[in-house]
Amino acid sequence: MAFSGGPGVTHWLSRTLCPNFLPENYVELNITTSERNGHRTAIDNNGPNLSCSGRIRSVRCALQGIRTMVCSQHNAWVHAAATILVVVGGFCFRLRADEWCWISLAIVSVWTAEALNTAFEFLTDVASPEFHPLAGKAKDVAAGAVLISAIGAAIVGFLVFGPRLMTFIGL
Repeated sequence: MAFSGGPGVTHWLSRTLCPNFLPENYVELNITTSERNGHRTAIDNNGPNLSCSGRIRSVRCALQGIRTMVCSQHNAWVHAAATILVVVGGFCFRLRADEWCWISLAIVSVWTAEALNTAFEFLTDVASPEFHPLAGKAKDVAAGAVLISAIGAAIVGFLVFGPRLMTFIGL
């Protein structure tokens, strides 16, 4: 059984159950549901649903976020250099399609982890401008996620490139 309350009910529940969680300027979105052919869909009543200009703006914001990450994080430069070396190595060793899939997943996982780490660092700096032990732990955990991803990518790289490098150097 699904809960269906009118406008303001979720706002009231949030204020009642989690009074310190929502900011004072919280605005509840005006979303209703429609049932058609047995399927329930959400309808956003806050403005135009999908627009080409809105999608373009979203892509611009995403690209700006990537630019911010690359310009502000030293490790992003290390990831960029590793990405270039791996891609060039992949072309030189003529990787098969399945190997490119593994390499692509490894590269994307590291870049995604780095982007999330950067976002967590920015948010932590805003939430806790002064040093706080929990803020430090949050940053350490996010950095640990990047390290885990990078180790996994290195393992994938070793499994894909290892046999080819051994043949190349004559072992």
